[in-house]
Amino acid sequence: MKVLISDRMDPRSADYLASHGIEPVVKVGLPSGELKPLLADIEGWIVRSGTTITDELMEAAPRLRVIGRAGVGVDNIDVGAATRRGIVVINAPDGNTLSTAEHTCAMLMAVARTVPQAHGSMISGAWDRKSYTGTELFGKTLGIVGVGKVGQAVAERMAAFGVRLLGFDPVVTKEVVERLGIELVSLDELVERSDIITVHTPLTDLTRNLFDDKLFARCRKGVMIVNCARGGIIDEVALVRALDAGIVSGAALDVYSQEPPSDELRALLRHDRIVQTPHIAASTHEAQQKVADQVTEQVVSALRGEPVATPVNAAAIKMASRPEMQPFMELTEALGRFVAQVAGVRAISRVKVRISGDVPHKAVQVLSVAALKGILSELTDETVNLVNAVLLADQAGLRVDEEVAGSAADYQNLVEVLLDTADGPHRVAGTVFGGQEIRIVRIDDFWVEVKPEGWILFYRNEDRPGMLAAVGSLLAASGINIGTAALGRAEARREALTIMRVDEALSSAQLDQIGRLEGVRDVRQLRVGG
Repeated sequence: MKVLISDRMDPRSADYLASHGIEPVVKVGLPSGELKPLLADIEGWIVRSGTTITDELMEAAPRLRVIGRAGVGVDNIDVGAATRRGIVVINAPDGNTLSTAEHTCAMLMAVARTVPQAHGSMISGAWDRKSYTGTELFGKTLGIVGVGKVGQAVAERMAAFGVRLLGFDPVVTKEVVERLGIELVSLDELVERSDIITVHTPLTDLTRNLFDDKLFARCRKGVMIVNCARGGIIDEVALVRALDAGIVSGAALDVYSQEPPSDELRALLRHDRIVQTPHIAASTHEAQQKVADQVTEQVVSALRGEPVATPVNAAAIKMASRPEMQPFMELTEALGRFVAQVAGVRAISRVKVRISGDVPHKAVQVLSVAALKGILSELTDETVNLVNAVLLADQAGLRVDEEVAGSAADYQNLVEVLLDTADGPHRVAGTVFGGQEIRIVRIDDFWVEVKPEGWILFYRNEDRPGMLAAVGSLLAASGINIGTAALGRAEARREALTIMRVDEALSSAQLDQIGRLEGVRDVRQLRVGG
């Protein structure tokens, strides 16, 4: 039995394979053409991010049964092709949690005590004690945006400094974090009360440029900001403006909207109150050893026919693979993604999935998993799939209900996804036409019809003549083409909902311009599907 290791790994990986009677084939850095001759008799394959495993390469490996990714992301693996071929794909999502948390704490301390600036001053030959007076952490309030694994690990460590802990997370409930002494609050309350803010969210359409001029304006004057999560969550240009205005007293960044930063971005990041590292939060010897250990142990378990802890593909859910279920699975995941974006970064306490009409009653359980996959993919930093979605929801303390109703009124079939959030309930519903075509047909109280695909402009407006033309004129002036438009209203001459599928993303400035139109509110840009 052979396992190919085609990216640089800790030597422990090959040693572990050999100790279990498996021959490690270590060939690092080869192009795909040179990998092919090695694939004929391998049964396992371990990679990091350097090797791209395509369907073509899998076809050249007829005995391949398991692929292990030493890390979280599996973008370099064609998971769909692996699932079709019955190949288990596993990852190692937990190996770098502590390293990232510790680096966050180090960056937080560095910015609070101006350690890099003082160090640089000493190197230049100066002895300047007055310019580098720091800030004591004891008694300060630390706001943690994203209270997942890394956020919780940061909280545990920073509690020893005597800080008060605030947390914001749209899917984690207070029962989950109260053991850590974290007070769960809204995002607005967190930024208004925090002396220090650290970010641990995924980068999604909901969190891109989350910290912009508007959010910085709500922050307590003199706040410190740390981002060791994902570049793009903080608008770097807005951050520099907040530093210059005295709103932010110091910032520490390990991640950037462009990596490596462009020359323009480097100029911004030369600010004397920004501490920077080159995306190294997860880069420790221990983290590399942990991911090597975790993925290799699971590869061995899979080859022995034993259960694995972190499967990425959903071969375990047989019902989801049935051809007649595929459109409903696609629809329900899209509904989950859509309603999560409609709700925005608001705390969710309950998810409910209701099916009615011509939908197999037994399907409600697997469709609720598909809905969770869509919702959590928008709101968490985990790799979410049909295998782990329920576990992640349970860990977050999220209540999940399922309901089978009777007929679907005007539709042959109907799937609804409902959220209870801190700001009230949200609902989306969809249907499958002709066994294949999926459509969203309801958003909150408005009946519409829209294909959940691509960029979608979503806003509420006064129900009066000229509103659609006013928005259309702004889009035309910006060169934005409208693919389709759908309008819904609950009552004439009151409030309407307008949804437009557009050919490209709108900028923040273009969205703000639409939001300034008289009678228009709640302007959002969503992305679902292709």
